[in-house]
Amino acid sequence: MKTVRLSIIGFGAVGQGVARAILSKKEMLTGQGIDLCVVGISDSKGSEINVRGIDLKSALERKKQKGTVATGNESALDIIGNVEHEIVVEATPTNIKNGEPGFSNMSAAFNSGKHVVTSNKGPLALCFSQLKEAAEDNGVFFRYEATVGGAVPIFNLIHESLAGNRVIGIEGILNGTTNYILTRMAEERLPYDLVLKEAQELGIAETDPTYDVEGVDSACKLVIIANSVFGEAASYRDVDVTGITKITPEALELASRNNYVVKLICEAGNGTLTVAPRLVPKKHPLAVGGTMNVASILTDLAGKITISGKGAGSIETASSILSDIMYIVRNS
Repeated sequence: MKTVRLSIIGFGAVGQGVARAILSKKEMLTGQGIDLCVVGISDSKGSEINVRGIDLKSALERKKQKGTVATGNESALDIIGNVEHEIVVEATPTNIKNGEPGFSNMSAAFNSGKHVVTSNKGPLALCFSQLKEAAEDNGVFFRYEATVGGAVPIFNLIHESLAGNRVIGIEGILNGTTNYILTRMAEERLPYDLVLKEAQELGIAETDPTYDVEGVDSACKLVIIANSVFGEAASYRDVDVTGITKITPEALELASRNNYVVKLICEAGNGTLTVAPRLVPKKHPLAVGGTMNVASILTDLAGKITISGKGAGSIETASSILSDIMYIVRNS
Protein backbone atom coordinates (compact mmCIF):
# COMPACT_ATOMS: atom_id res chain seq x y z
CA MET A 1 0.00 0.00 0.00
CA LYS A 2 1.39 3.40 -1.03
CA THR A 3 0.59 6.04 1.61
CA VAL A 4 0.45 9.61 0.31
CA ARG A 5 0.15 12.34 2.93
CA LEU A 6 -1.57 15.62 2.16
CA SER A 7 -2.81 18.81 3.74
CA ILE A 8 -6.00 20.70 2.88
CA ILE A 9 -5.40 24.44 3.20
CA GLY A 10 -8.76 26.21 3.17
CA PHE A 11 -11.78 24.26 4.41
CA GLY A 12 -14.70 26.06 2.79
CA ALA A 13 -16.96 24.45 0.18
CA VAL A 14 -14.07 23.19 -1.97
CA GLY A 15 -11.85 21.94 0.87
CA GLN A 16 -14.80 20.09 2.42
CA GLY A 17 -15.66 18.69 -1.02
CA VAL A 18 -12.13 17.27 -1.24
CA ALA A 19 -12.51 15.62 2.18
CA ARG A 20 -15.85 14.10 1.14
CA ALA A 21 -14.39 12.89 -2.17
CA ILE A 22 -11.48 11.18 -0.38
CA LEU A 23 -13.92 9.51 2.05
CA SER A 24 -16.26 8.31 -0.70
CA LYS A 25 -13.40 6.93 -2.84
CA LYS A 26 -11.48 5.23 -0.01
CA GLU A 27 -12.43 1.72 -1.15
CA MET A 28 -11.62 2.42 -4.80
CA LEU A 29 -8.23 3.91 -3.86
CA THR A 30 -7.40 1.03 -1.51
CA GLY A 31 -8.15 -1.32 -4.40
CA GLN A 32 -5.48 0.53 -6.39
CA GLY A 33 -3.00 0.24 -3.51
CA ILE A 34 -3.25 3.93 -2.56
CA ASP A 35 -3.93 5.37 0.90
CA LEU A 36 -4.59 9.13 0.87
CA CYS A 37 -3.83 10.28 4.40
CA VAL A 38 -4.78 13.87 5.35
CA VAL A 39 -2.36 15.02 8.08
CA GLY A 40 -3.29 18.72 8.28
CA ILE A 41 -6.38 20.85 7.67
CA SER A 42 -6.44 24.62 8.03
CA ASP A 43 -9.27 27.16 7.87
CA SER A 44 -9.43 30.87 8.73
CA LYS A 45 -9.88 30.18 12.47
CA GLY A 46 -7.26 27.51 13.11
CA SER A 47 -6.23 24.00 12.19
CA GLU A 48 -6.14 20.31 12.96
CA ILE A 49 -2.93 18.30 12.68
CA ASN A 50 -2.57 14.54 13.10
CA VAL A 51 0.50 12.89 11.60
CA ARG A 52 -1.24 9.48 11.74
CA GLY A 53 -4.15 10.81 9.70
CA ILE A 54 -7.13 13.03 10.49
CA ASP A 55 -10.58 11.47 10.94
CA LEU A 56 -12.22 13.31 8.04
CA LYS A 57 -15.78 12.46 9.15
CA SER A 58 -15.31 14.13 12.52
CA ALA A 59 -13.45 17.08 10.92
CA LEU A 60 -16.42 17.69 8.59
CA GLU A 61 -18.87 17.34 11.50
CA ARG A 62 -16.87 19.81 13.64
CA LYS A 63 -16.80 22.32 10.77
CA LYS A 64 -20.58 21.99 10.41
CA GLN A 65 -21.27 22.34 14.16
CA LYS A 66 -18.69 24.97 15.13
CA GLY A 67 -17.93 26.76 11.85
CA THR A 68 -14.27 25.77 12.12
CA VAL A 69 -12.16 22.62 11.93
CA ALA A 70 -9.75 24.00 14.54
CA THR A 71 -8.43 21.89 17.40
CA GLY A 72 -5.26 24.02 17.50
CA ASN A 73 -4.12 27.45 16.37
CA GLU A 74 -1.26 26.53 14.01
CA SER A 75 -1.36 28.55 10.80
CA ALA A 76 -1.54 27.23 7.25
CA LEU A 77 2.16 28.11 6.82
CA ASP A 78 3.00 26.12 10.00
CA ILE A 79 1.33 23.04 8.48
CA ILE A 80 2.98 23.52 5.07
CA GLY A 81 6.46 24.13 6.52
CA ASN A 82 6.57 21.92 9.60
CA VAL A 83 4.32 18.87 9.04
CA GLU A 84 5.81 16.10 6.92
CA HIS A 85 3.66 15.41 3.85
CA GLU A 86 3.90 15.22 0.07
CA ILE A 87 0.96 17.20 -1.39
CA VAL A 88 -0.58 20.55 -0.42
CA VAL A 89 -4.18 21.04 -1.60
CA GLU A 90 -4.54 24.84 -1.69
CA ALA A 91 -8.26 25.69 -1.60
CA THR A 92 -8.37 29.12 0.03
CA PRO A 93 -10.73 31.72 -1.52
CA THR A 94 -9.72 33.51 -4.72
CA ASN A 95 -8.25 36.97 -4.19
CA ILE A 96 -7.46 38.78 -7.43
CA LYS A 97 -6.13 41.93 -5.80
CA ASN A 98 -2.85 40.40 -4.55
CA GLY A 99 -3.38 36.60 -4.72
CA GLU A 100 -3.04 36.12 -0.96
CA PRO A 101 -2.98 33.97 1.09
CA GLY A 102 -2.83 31.48 -1.79
CA PHE A 103 0.38 32.82 -3.32
CA SER A 104 2.31 32.58 -0.03
CA ASN A 105 0.90 29.11 0.69
CA MET A 106 1.89 27.79 -2.75
CA SER A 107 5.35 29.41 -2.62
CA ALA A 108 5.99 27.93 0.85
CA ALA A 109 4.91 24.49 -0.40
CA PHE A 110 7.26 24.62 -3.40
CA ASN A 111 10.15 25.87 -1.27
CA SER A 112 9.67 22.98 1.16
CA GLY A 113 9.62 20.44 -1.70
CA LYS A 114 5.89 19.73 -1.71
CA HIS A 115 3.62 19.25 -4.72
CA VAL A 116 0.68 21.67 -5.05
CA VAL A 117 -2.84 20.99 -6.28
CA THR A 118 -5.06 24.08 -6.29
CA SER A 119 -8.51 25.42 -7.09
CA ASN A 120 -7.44 29.00 -6.30
CA LYS A 121 -7.52 31.25 -9.41
CA GLY A 122 -6.12 34.43 -7.83
CA PRO A 123 -2.38 33.63 -7.64
CA LEU A 124 -2.44 31.99 -11.09
CA ALA A 125 -4.24 34.95 -12.70
CA LEU A 126 -1.57 37.29 -11.30
CA CYS A 127 1.74 35.36 -11.07
CA PHE A 128 1.41 32.15 -13.10
CA SER A 129 4.97 32.03 -14.51
CA GLN A 130 6.52 32.81 -11.11
CA LEU A 131 4.67 29.87 -9.51
CA LYS A 132 5.42 27.53 -12.42
CA GLU A 133 9.15 28.38 -12.20
CA ALA A 134 9.17 27.86 -8.41
CA ALA A 135 7.64 24.39 -8.90
CA GLU A 136 10.19 23.52 -11.61
CA ASP A 137 13.13 24.85 -9.55
CA ASN A 138 12.12 22.60 -6.66
CA GLY A 139 11.37 19.56 -8.83
CA VAL A 140 7.71 19.26 -7.77
CA PHE A 141 4.36 19.08 -9.54
CA PHE A 142 2.03 22.10 -9.85
CA ARG A 143 -1.49 21.04 -10.86
CA TYR A 144 -4.44 23.43 -11.26
CA GLU A 145 -7.21 21.66 -13.22
CA ALA A 146 -9.79 22.85 -10.67
CA THR A 147 -9.08 26.57 -11.29
CA VAL A 148 -10.96 26.52 -14.62
CA GLY A 149 -14.24 24.84 -15.50
CA GLY A 150 -15.04 22.93 -12.29
CA ALA A 151 -15.23 19.26 -13.34
CA VAL A 152 -14.36 19.93 -17.02
CA PRO A 153 -10.84 18.50 -17.68
CA ILE A 154 -9.44 21.24 -19.93
CA PHE A 155 -5.74 21.07 -18.93
CA ASN A 156 -5.60 17.27 -18.69
CA LEU A 157 -7.09 17.07 -22.18
CA ILE A 158 -4.67 19.59 -23.71
CA HIS A 159 -1.45 18.60 -21.94
CA GLU A 160 -1.94 14.83 -21.97
CA SER A 161 -4.54 13.56 -24.47
CA LEU A 162 -3.68 16.22 -27.05
CA ALA A 163 0.08 16.25 -26.40
CA GLY A 164 1.79 16.54 -29.80
CA ASN A 165 -0.91 18.88 -31.09
CA ARG A 166 -0.36 22.60 -31.44
CA VAL A 167 -3.30 24.47 -29.94
CA ILE A 168 -4.26 27.30 -32.28
CA GLY A 169 -7.11 28.82 -30.29
CA ILE A 170 -9.60 28.23 -27.49
CA GLU A 171 -13.08 29.65 -27.02
CA GLY A 172 -15.76 28.83 -24.51
CA ILE A 173 -18.04 29.66 -21.61
CA LEU A 174 -16.12 29.55 -18.33
CA ASN A 175 -18.60 31.03 -15.87
CA GLY A 176 -21.74 29.15 -14.82
CA THR A 177 -23.39 32.11 -13.07
CA THR A 178 -23.49 34.34 -16.15
CA ASN A 179 -24.56 31.42 -18.33
CA TYR A 180 -27.46 30.69 -15.98
CA ILE A 181 -28.55 34.36 -15.98
CA LEU A 182 -28.44 34.66 -19.79
CA THR A 183 -30.25 31.33 -20.24
CA ARG A 184 -33.08 32.31 -17.86
CA MET A 185 -33.41 35.81 -19.35
CA ALA A 186 -33.75 34.32 -22.84
CA GLU A 187 -36.13 31.51 -21.91
CA GLU A 188 -38.46 33.50 -19.63
CA ARG A 189 -38.00 36.98 -21.17
CA LEU A 190 -37.16 38.31 -17.72
CA PRO A 191 -35.06 41.42 -16.94
CA TYR A 192 -31.47 41.06 -15.72
CA ASP A 193 -32.09 42.32 -12.15
CA LEU A 194 -34.89 39.83 -11.53
CA VAL A 195 -32.90 36.83 -12.80
CA LEU A 196 -29.82 37.90 -10.80
CA LYS A 197 -31.94 37.98 -7.63
CA GLU A 198 -33.29 34.51 -8.44
CA ALA A 199 -29.73 33.21 -9.03
CA GLN A 200 -28.65 34.64 -5.66
CA GLU A 201 -31.58 33.00 -3.87
CA LEU A 202 -30.65 29.65 -5.46
CA GLY A 203 -27.01 30.05 -4.41
CA ILE A 204 -25.85 30.17 -8.06
CA ALA A 205 -24.76 33.82 -7.80
CA GLU A 206 -22.73 35.32 -4.94
CA THR A 207 -24.17 38.00 -2.64
CA ASP A 208 -21.74 40.33 -4.43
CA PRO A 209 -21.86 39.03 -8.03
CA THR A 210 -19.51 41.69 -9.48
CA TYR A 211 -16.64 39.33 -10.42
CA ASP A 212 -19.03 37.04 -12.29
CA VAL A 213 -21.33 39.48 -14.08
CA GLU A 214 -18.57 41.96 -15.00
CA GLY A 215 -16.58 39.12 -16.61
CA VAL A 216 -13.63 39.27 -14.16
CA ASP A 217 -13.95 35.60 -13.12
CA SER A 218 -14.02 34.54 -16.78
CA ALA A 219 -11.00 36.75 -17.52
CA CYS A 220 -9.00 35.12 -14.68
CA LYS A 221 -9.76 31.64 -16.04
CA LEU A 222 -8.92 32.69 -19.60
CA VAL A 223 -5.53 34.03 -18.44
CA ILE A 224 -4.72 30.74 -16.69
CA ILE A 225 -5.54 28.89 -19.93
CA ALA A 226 -3.47 31.30 -22.06
CA ASN A 227 -0.46 31.08 -19.75
CA SER A 228 -0.65 27.31 -19.40
CA VAL A 229 -1.41 26.46 -23.03
CA PHE A 230 0.26 29.25 -25.03
CA GLY A 231 3.13 29.96 -22.61
CA GLU A 232 2.10 33.59 -22.23
CA ALA A 233 2.91 35.72 -19.20
CA ALA A 234 -0.42 37.51 -19.03
CA SER A 235 -2.34 38.70 -15.99
CA TYR A 236 -6.12 39.19 -15.93
CA ARG A 237 -5.51 42.92 -16.45
CA ASP A 238 -4.39 42.08 -20.03
CA VAL A 239 -7.84 40.77 -20.99
CA ASP A 240 -10.31 42.92 -22.94
CA VAL A 241 -13.45 42.38 -20.81
CA THR A 242 -17.14 43.24 -21.26
CA GLY A 243 -19.68 41.82 -18.80
CA ILE A 244 -23.39 41.01 -19.15
CA THR A 245 -25.00 43.75 -17.02
CA LYS A 246 -26.15 45.82 -20.02
CA ILE A 247 -27.91 42.96 -21.86
CA THR A 248 -31.69 43.39 -22.16
CA PRO A 249 -34.48 40.83 -22.68
CA GLU A 250 -35.25 42.67 -25.95
CA ALA A 251 -31.73 42.04 -27.27
CA LEU A 252 -32.03 38.35 -26.38
CA GLU A 253 -35.43 38.10 -28.05
CA LEU A 254 -34.12 39.71 -31.23
CA ALA A 255 -31.22 37.24 -31.25
CA SER A 256 -33.62 34.33 -30.71
CA ARG A 257 -35.82 35.37 -33.64
CA ASN A 258 -32.72 35.08 -35.83
CA ASN A 259 -31.81 31.66 -34.36
CA TYR A 260 -29.06 32.93 -32.07
CA VAL A 261 -28.42 32.95 -28.34
CA VAL A 262 -26.23 35.46 -26.48
CA LYS A 263 -23.39 33.94 -24.44
CA LEU A 264 -20.45 35.36 -22.48
CA ILE A 265 -17.64 33.95 -24.62
CA CYS A 266 -13.96 33.77 -23.67
CA GLU A 267 -11.44 33.67 -26.54
CA ALA A 268 -7.68 33.08 -26.55
CA GLY A 269 -5.44 32.74 -29.59
CA ASN A 270 -3.31 34.87 -31.96
CA GLY A 271 -2.12 36.87 -28.96
CA THR A 272 -5.63 38.15 -28.15
CA LEU A 273 -7.54 37.61 -24.90
CA THR A 274 -11.19 38.69 -24.87
CA VAL A 275 -14.27 38.10 -22.73
CA ALA A 276 -17.49 39.54 -24.15
CA PRO A 277 -21.13 38.71 -24.94
CA ARG A 278 -21.37 37.15 -28.41
CA LEU A 279 -24.08 35.89 -30.72
CA VAL A 280 -23.88 32.09 -30.94
CA PRO A 281 -26.06 30.02 -33.34
CA LYS A 282 -28.61 27.96 -31.36
CA LYS A 283 -27.31 24.67 -32.75
CA HIS A 284 -23.64 25.55 -32.10
CA PRO A 285 -21.63 23.37 -29.61
CA LEU A 286 -21.00 26.49 -27.49
CA ALA A 287 -24.75 27.11 -27.02
CA VAL A 288 -25.00 25.24 -23.70
CA GLY A 289 -27.61 26.31 -21.14
CA GLY A 290 -27.93 26.71 -17.38
CA THR A 291 -24.75 26.65 -15.29
CA MET A 292 -22.84 24.50 -17.81
CA ASN A 293 -19.31 25.37 -18.93
CA VAL A 294 -17.92 24.53 -22.36
CA ALA A 295 -14.53 24.79 -24.08
CA SER A 296 -13.79 24.40 -27.78
CA ILE A 297 -10.12 23.72 -28.52
CA LEU A 298 -8.81 24.21 -32.06
CA THR A 299 -5.70 22.13 -32.82
CA ASP A 300 -3.51 21.54 -35.88
CA LEU A 301 -3.78 17.71 -35.94
CA ALA A 302 -7.02 16.78 -34.14
CA GLY A 303 -9.06 19.71 -35.48
CA LYS A 304 -11.68 21.13 -33.12
CA ILE A 305 -12.54 19.30 -29.90
CA THR A 306 -15.35 20.53 -27.65
CA ILE A 307 -15.97 19.46 -24.05
CA SER A 308 -18.65 20.61 -21.63
CA GLY A 309 -19.74 19.85 -18.09
CA LYS A 310 -20.52 21.30 -14.69
CA GLY A 311 -18.42 24.39 -14.14
CA ALA A 312 -18.98 24.82 -10.40
CA GLY A 313 -19.94 23.01 -7.22
CA SER A 314 -17.83 21.65 -4.38
CA ILE A 315 -17.96 17.99 -5.44
CA GLU A 316 -17.42 18.82 -9.14
CA THR A 317 -14.38 20.94 -8.25
CA ALA A 318 -13.18 18.20 -5.88
CA SER A 319 -13.37 15.79 -8.84
CA SER A 320 -10.71 17.84 -10.63
CA ILE A 321 -8.58 18.14 -7.48
CA LEU A 322 -8.72 14.37 -6.94
CA SER A 323 -7.72 13.78 -10.56
CA ASP A 324 -4.66 16.02 -10.05
CA ILE A 325 -3.77 14.23 -6.80
CA MET A 326 -3.97 10.88 -8.62
CA TYR A 327 -1.73 12.20 -11.40
CA ILE A 328 0.94 13.14 -8.83
CA VAL A 329 0.61 9.82 -6.99
CA ARG A 330 1.15 7.90 -10.23
CA ASN A 331 3.95 10.06 -11.61
CA SER A 332 6.08 10.88 -8.58
